[in-house]
Amino acid sequence: MPSRLPEPSADERAHSDRLLQLLREQIASHGPMPFSQYMERCLYAPGLGYYSAGRTKFGAAGDFVTAPELGELFARCVVSALQPVLAMLGEEADFLELGGGSGAFAEAALKALAASDTLPRRYLILEPSADLRERQCERLQANLPAELNARVAWLDRPPEQEWRGVLFANEVIDALPATRFVMREGEVFEEYVALDGEGRLLRVDRPADALVAGAVRHVERDLGAEFVDGYRSELLPQLPYWIQAVAGSLVAGVMLFVDYGYVRREYYLPERDEGTLMAHYRHHAHNDPLYLPGLNDLTASVDFTALAEAGNSAGFGVAAYMPQAQFLIGAGLQQVFEQLQPADERGRLQLAQQVKKLMLPEQMGERFQAMLLARGLEALPLPAELLAADQGGRL
Repeated sequence: MPSRLPEPSADERAHSDRLLQLLREQIASHGPMPFSQYMERCLYAPGLGYYSAGRTKFGAAGDFVTAPELGELFARCVVSALQPVLAMLGEEADFLELGGGSGAFAEAALKALAASDTLPRRYLILEPSADLRERQCERLQANLPAELNARVAWLDRPPEQEWRGVLFANEVIDALPATRFVMREGEVFEEYVALDGEGRLLRVDRPADALVAGAVRHVERDLGAEFVDGYRSELLPQLPYWIQAVAGSLVAGVMLFVDYGYVRREYYLPERDEGTLMAHYRHHAHNDPLYLPGLNDLTASVDFTALAEAGNSAGFGVAAYMPQAQFLIGAGLQQVFEQLQPADERGRLQLAQQVKKLMLPEQMGERFQAMLLARGLEALPLPAELLAADQGGRL
């Protein structure tokens, strides 16, 4: 691995070695594993995966910074966009956040919802990581009044009973285990992780099964062109099933997904022939997913056309799609900015830095996209400025 990456501590390396040993044992017993399975183990293996172990992930002390970690501006804008839906649905409305991160979004969102008098019946956090759940709980208990904390509940699995409200997911889909494919003489191959003669991990390609091959052929048909030999990228053949699993019981409401990604024809550009897979380690991005398993966040950009298709298959319609910068403007960024203006010069500078990181094209403004999906609503009570900014025709 390039020397520009920070060296792990002895404890971190020992942690990674434990996950590596588990991966070796599984590959030795069952043969090479699909890359998607390898990614799932690296991120979510109990006690060993990136999101299920105890090291700090978010913010300056972690490996990357998400929009909610920058300050309250992002969460306040999201609430501004979604609170009309909660208001229309009334006292029975719930708010479900997928993957609560450090708890920063929930803290800011609950304060904003209380201020707008549109508190949901329950603020639910679907968090598979016990470690992150504990951190979220500690943060909210320390920073929110008791009456707000009383509305918060954590879920182990998506709601099974029918419910109404809003579902929010920031940088969640990029962490779903991605299938890697490559074209060989016109045939679809899938990337696997195997062992070499000395027990080291390596990536190999095998003929794809019907599910993966069918998903690739669907993309080709939609693009109107076949992938050339050697073209390698990712997709999420499980996405329609995942959407149905997390939102199938949402009978009336809106889902908002914010993530980095592209519409399909931009995702699979000819020049993007190694895909979008990235590893993040202590604020350094690199492209070796086999390096220090368990210590890196592994991600792939989102095909928002595939997300729209998955939403449609689950009975949702695309209400709006646009880059994050346009979403924040349509959600009332200017008004929120003015409300948050601090009295001191340092605070004003920090707030201005939030705006730059969230809005500038080379930061999050164009790299991140926002998609709203709706179902079961007689009207769509989203801000008019937000609906006017819709770029769904690009999908």
